[in-house]
Amino acid sequence: MTPGQLGEILGLPPVPQGTWAEEAVYVSPAALRLRRQPGELADRLRGLPGIADVRVRADAFLEITVAVPGELVAAIGPAVPPAGGVSPWVDAPRTWGNPGFVVRYAHVRAVAVQRWAAELGVGGRFRPELLTDPLDRAVLRSLAEVDSRRASRDPGWAAYTEQLALAYHDAFERAPALPVGDEEPSALHAARVRQAEAVRDVLAEGLAALGETAPDVL
Repeated sequence: MTPGQLGEILGLPPVPQGTWAEEAVYVSPAALRLRRQPGELADRLRGLPGIADVRVRADAFLEITVAVPGELVAAIGPAVPPAGGVSPWVDAPRTWGNPGFVVRYAHVRAVAVQRWAAELGVGGRFRPELLTDPLDRAVLRSLAEVDSRRASRDPGWAAYTEQLALAYHDAFERAPALPVGDEEPSALHAARVRQAEAVRDVLAEGLAALGETAPDVL
């Protein structure tokens, strides 16, 4: 179950909540907006594939837990670039203290992963259920925001792309998408390569919204 699929049911994309370290939870005010009994809407959601649990809060918001958070990766692809704005970032210095560098370099890394994966023979069916490492879950948590941000009047692309980029840098360095040394390519590598592709596409979309062309090299 993806944010887009939930958004079609609820009338607006849900917003991810928490860290997703243990469970992947979205929050939605749909019952209030649709003027429906929250318990009835929760019961409907519980019967859908991919939903692990639905809780009704005291404020009538729904907390929706999905069974396989990695499924959202398959729903992310190149998007129609939003109207370009003005980038808040400078090019230099190219250090971790420059948010613009952090975001651009994350895009470069995600692009490189696709090229290296092809050279190393990483491929096969995408298995989203394998993206369970805390570092992968942190990337998924950030990716889960993109639908609700697109629907927002103030998406906050600069802060969001930096957040996603930082999570991806951690995963790139400590939960590699590519085989190391004599390691054979695995289904987990393939899942992480697909996740990197989603990161690439979302960062490119965010950079375009800020008036920048996402770089393939630095």
